[in-house]
Amino acid sequence: MADSNLYLSSLLGGGVAGFFVDMVLFPLDTLKTRLQAEQGFKKAGGLHGVYKGIGPQAIGSAPQAAFFFVTYESFKAFTTPLLPSHYHPLIHMTGAAISEIVACLVRVPVEIVKQRRQTSIGTNTSSIKIFLNAYKTEGLRKGLYRGFGSTIVREIPFSLIQFPILEHLKKTYRLKFKNNIELESWEVGVCGALAGGFAAAVTTPLDVVKTRIMLADRRTAITEEIKVRHMMLKVYKEKGIRGLFAGVVPRTLWIFLGGYIFFGSYDFSKNLCYDSLKGLQDINL
Repeated sequence: MADSNLYLSSLLGGGVAGFFVDMVLFPLDTLKTRLQAEQGFKKAGGLHGVYKGIGPQAIGSAPQAAFFFVTYESFKAFTTPLLPSHYHPLIHMTGAAISEIVACLVRVPVEIVKQRRQTSIGTNTSSIKIFLNAYKTEGLRKGLYRGFGSTIVREIPFSLIQFPILEHLKKTYRLKFKNNIELESWEVGVCGALAGGFAAAVTTPLDVVKTRIMLADRRTAITEEIKVRHMMLKVYKEKGIRGLFAGVVPRTLWIFLGGYIFFGSYDFSKNLCYDSLKGLQDINL
């Protein structure tokens, strides 16, 4: 792909895929969040109102996915020709880590508002009011970006596991079963589901800690580095290993299904955008 077409098709493809998967699987995310909430599943809302908080997710899902993939694809395109093939897993891991940091600039404020909305009981407080209240009473760093460090701590290990597995599965499947022909979008989706489901299961404790920090009372907030460690110990002391893996089933199912939908629709949307852009360029020529 030409550089300009790569950037734009990755941006549009990531945005479409991110929005689509988040809207389809939002109820599973709500159930996962409530299982991890300190007040417990029932007090956090149980099975009721599983679409609470979908507003901020609808607004933020496309930009964060778009930022992630335009960064990841650009980094991969720039570095892959420079290094031998045995360094490619390192490229995938580094690219994923950098991309997660970029995406979290959008993801964290969205998660703050979404999760507080998902676990707000007996109140009709709107997402806008939650957003403004977090900013006015807690500020930018302690409010809207509370849990930025713990989100990075969750997302980077997740991506370090997911993307090398994804790229390995795609390469192995292509060489063994496709005679080195590019995979269909649904085949990319299957690889994404397997890689994402495994990564989701093993990083659940980090997700529990991130959720607890974002939902914690403002008065309990301390420095980010201490919060992650202390919150993990707190959850373990209160509920043991089961507490650290609270919500593992809906989280794994959500990301397994989401991986299929997301990577399949991303591949399809990216290729469609690229072909359309190339067609327009050919017409202009």
